[in-house]
Amino acid sequence: MTGYRIKIICLFVFFIFSLSTVYCLPSTDVYADTIRVLILDEDSPRIPAKNEPLEKVSEKVKGDFLVSGVHYTGEIEVWKGKNGLYVVNEIPFEEYVKSVVMAEVGTNWEMEALKVQAIISRTYAVYQRNMNGTLRYHITSSVLHQVYKGNYSDARAATAVEKTSGEILTFNGKPIEALYHSTAGGKTELPEEVFGKSYPYIKSVETSGEASPYWIWERKIPLSEIEKSLNISGFKDMAVRSYTSTGRVKEVTVTSESGERTIKSNDLRKQLGWQRLPSTNFTMTKLNDSIIFEGKGYGHGIGLCQWSALEMAKKGKNYREILSFFYPGTEIQLYEGRR
Repeated sequence: MTGYRIKIICLFVFFIFSLSTVYCLPSTDVYADTIRVLILDEDSPRIPAKNEPLEKVSEKVKGDFLVSGVHYTGEIEVWKGKNGLYVVNEIPFEEYVKSVVMAEVGTNWEMEALKVQAIISRTYAVYQRNMNGTLRYHITSSVLHQVYKGNYSDARAATAVEKTSGEILTFNGKPIEALYHSTAGGKTELPEEVFGKSYPYIKSVETSGEASPYWIWERKIPLSEIEKSLNISGFKDMAVRSYTSTGRVKEVTVTSESGERTIKSNDLRKQLGWQRLPSTNFTMTKLNDSIIFEGKGYGHGIGLCQWSALEMAKKGKNYREILSFFYPGTEIQLYEGRR
C-alpha cells in the first residue's frame, strides 16, 4: 500500500468524523482471528440500512491511526453508501475484548468482575460475528452493541482477558447472546418485554448495585425538548399506558394538539437520548413547562447487571458463580475458530 493511498483513506476518515487531524502509520502485521468493528461517531451514529448497497472506496490499510483523539490499530477499510461513508476497523479478536473491558467498566474493579466482563464481552462479540459474518462489519463501536474505544486497555484489563482466554458462555453447546447492562436498579428485566422474544438462559433476578451512579436518578426535561425529540407540537400531557411484568414502564401515551400517540418506553429513551432517560424504570410528573422523571438504573435492564456483578465480586463470588447467577443453565467453553 502506497503512502498516497494511506493519505486518501485518512481523508475519508476525516470527512466521516469532521475531524481536524487524522494520523496513520503503516504496518506489516498479519492477523488471524479478527473481528470487524464499524466505528461510530457518538454525536451522529450512522449504520448502513439493511439493504443499503455499499461501494468499497479503497483497499484495506494496515497500521495505526488516530481519529478524534482515539487511537486505533489493525486494519481500516472505508465503504461508501447512499447515506455517507463508513469506517470499519478489523483487529485481532482478543485485543478487541481487552479494549471493550476497559471501555465498559474500567480497571479499578475487582478482578473477578473484570473476568466476568471479559467473558460476556467475548461471548457477545462471538455471537454477533456468527450472526453477521456476511456483512461488511460484525459489530459497532457504540452502546448499540458494546463500547469499543480502539487501542484502549491496561495491564489489569489485559490480565482479566488473558486469564479467561477463549472462554465464552454457551447454552446447548452454542454461544449465547450475552445481553448485559450497567444498572438494573434492584431487579432485571425480561427480554420478551423489550425485544419481544425470550431466552431460556435469561430470567428476571433481584440485584444489588447501590454504588452505581445510576442507582437513583432524576431528570428534568423541558416540554420544548420533548416536543422536538418526539416531533410533535402543542404538548399537553404524558402518562404511563402500561407496565412490564417486572414493574418497569412499557408504554406511554403522549397527548398533543394532534391527538394521542402511544410510544414504547425504550423508543422514548432512544428519542430523548439514552443519558437523558437512563432507564425505563421511572415515574414522571409534569411541573410547569417540564416533566420530572425519577427513576432507577441505566440501560435496558436485561441479562447481567455490571454494578451488581461488582458487588458480588466484592463479597467473594468468583466469575463462574456470578455468570451462573445471571445466565442460569449456561456453560463456559472455549469458542470454536479461535487461534
